[in-house]
Amino acid sequence: MDKHCHQKYLNFDKERIAELRREMERHNQLYYQDAAPEISDQKYDALYRELLDLEKRYPSEISPDSPTLKIGGKPLGEFQQVQHVVPMQSLSNTYSEKEVLEFFNRLQKLLPTKLLSFTLEPKVDGVAITLLYEKGRLVRGATRGDGTTGDDVTQNILTIRSIPRVLRGLHPEVAEIRGEVFLPRDAFAILNTKREEKGELPFANPRNAAAGSLKQLDAQVVATRGLDVIFYGFGAWKGEPRFQTHMEFLVFLKAAGLPTPPRIWETGESPNEILSAIHELEAVRHNFPFETDGAVIKANILEHREMVGSTAKAPRWAIAFKYEPERAETILHKITIQVGRTGVITPVAELEPVLVSGSTVSRATLHNEEEIIRKDIREGDRIIVEKAGEVIPAVVGVRKDLRTDQQQPFHMPQKCPSCHQNLHRVVGQVAIRCINPQCPAQIQRRLEHFASRGAMDIDGLGEAMIAQLLESGLVKKIPDIYVLKKEDLLQLERVGEKSAGNLLSAIHKSKIQPLWRLIFALGILNIGTSSARVLAQKYGSIMALAKATAEELQETEDVGAIVASSIREFFSDAESIRLLEELEKQGVQLTDAAIPQKIDDSLAGTWVLTGTLSIPREEAANWIRLRGGHVTNNISKKTSYLLAGQEAGSKLEKAQHFGVKILDEEQFQKMIDPSK
Repeated sequence: MDKHCHQKYLNFDKERIAELRREMERHNQLYYQDAAPEISDQKYDALYRELLDLEKRYPSEISPDSPTLKIGGKPLGEFQQVQHVVPMQSLSNTYSEKEVLEFFNRLQKLLPTKLLSFTLEPKVDGVAITLLYEKGRLVRGATRGDGTTGDDVTQNILTIRSIPRVLRGLHPEVAEIRGEVFLPRDAFAILNTKREEKGELPFANPRNAAAGSLKQLDAQVVATRGLDVIFYGFGAWKGEPRFQTHMEFLVFLKAAGLPTPPRIWETGESPNEILSAIHELEAVRHNFPFETDGAVIKANILEHREMVGSTAKAPRWAIAFKYEPERAETILHKITIQVGRTGVITPVAELEPVLVSGSTVSRATLHNEEEIIRKDIREGDRIIVEKAGEVIPAVVGVRKDLRTDQQQPFHMPQKCPSCHQNLHRVVGQVAIRCINPQCPAQIQRRLEHFASRGAMDIDGLGEAMIAQLLESGLVKKIPDIYVLKKEDLLQLERVGEKSAGNLLSAIHKSKIQPLWRLIFALGILNIGTSSARVLAQKYGSIMALAKATAEELQETEDVGAIVASSIREFFSDAESIRLLEELEKQGVQLTDAAIPQKIDDSLAGTWVLTGTLSIPREEAANWIRLRGGHVTNNISKKTSYLLAGQEAGSKLEKAQHFGVKILDEEQFQKMIDPSK
């Protein structure tokens, strides 16, 4: 190729790289900030792969804000220290409503001629961060540190997909945007389960988990954690736009594509309005995806903030009201042992039922033997329980002052309570495991996971039914469920003709579930439903996934070194291959190629499903896809149809607002089969 021709292609590729980055950033904003995606995940992935290939071809063209760098590069040796342009102060805290009133009176005294107004927002219990944007482009992310100097965690910040690399609309020349990185409650529960299965210490609460995640030197590990962020303030600010109030600033944040608090209260000059808002927030705070331990009250008018200033440690114009953690006392009757599907032994506190944070708690995890020893927890103790991170019941204290000589120290068993084989402790880990692959408790948990709604979705094959099947000897391993006959089921207690027929029908239907469900159902360590979908889409079959190398796997979106290692470990095990062979022999589809091809385009358009349907939602979605439609989760102006079942909620209201065509299930069935 001559020099002129080579330069022509180089210029074309450079233009295409810039075009792809702009297009992907636009789609990221539509998906994460507007909840109004315009293209399918497959089309987005195609753009991603094209950009990745071009950047590999031209490494000198790789930009720090490229969408392909969201999972960072090689692990860091250590974090670099960076100085904040404007120091990050902390807030003064109080647990007293009286002190909130004193805060109000102090401001009124400092500003006697001013009409005060305030905002109140949930205090996100996470890790404070600051992002530095220059000319609207993200150049750095850092932790608070000592308030003056923090750790440069840019590589980890880039893994949080809700953070835009480029601000939308009018933006200042320089802006330090302050916020809080948090781990959503659902992600926290999943992360702790995975850590316990691997023999690692669980995190005490979502805040510790978020902090531990941001401190990871390998951004690929951070990317698996599912961190999110809320922004609420600023430090350095140079250029337009300018604001008069905090509420105006929050409007700017949202318009720029930055996540903001889900609810804000704006109060007037009456201190009673502030107290009322505090009580309202307390009533709804458990509904937020993040843990919140209080309310942040701020002067709304920015000029007032400048006039009152700050102390050496905290602003005078803001205060954090902290809610008392909700705890309850009860009796710990017994410590039982639970065996997980990976063999990890977990001690569980069996409690006298007690109401905590709106729900009745009768069991609480004790995590491991070291936790019991450290807190000196004994059977018969009167203990203090709270929801750790408002999610998981935990024993946080023991009333030793009420202890008698009846309570004796607890000792972990030497043998598995299920199969009675010797237990083993892995060197360097706190977990104790049963390593017997035929352990009934492990088989029970693996079967429960395989049949669960998020996996193969076998309706009727729950904990009680699986226990009966194992006890009767009808099932000894996962593939055995596919050879069950009606006469086998009728031998079991409380199983009649109808329930037996329904269960067999559900088992039969599970043979043709989408591939991602099977990948998740196999119980591969560190594989959730999201990564299972990505892997199914990329590889198309179990066997192709089984042959993938660790290097190939890490080229997959959301798959880092740890996840790739887990996949390779699973498929390197002869038992895993035998399991897949038996499943295939029983007719379970190991590939998505077996899914029927599109029938026609009669349901073409973008669909959203909401409410309770008489058929499984995934089945309705498959019918839509077979007839040319595309299914998404969010309503937008571009949505063509909303299929509304019983108890349809906010999506129905949004559809009405946007003028989306709304169908009930009867109308939907007629579209599928006009003869009905």
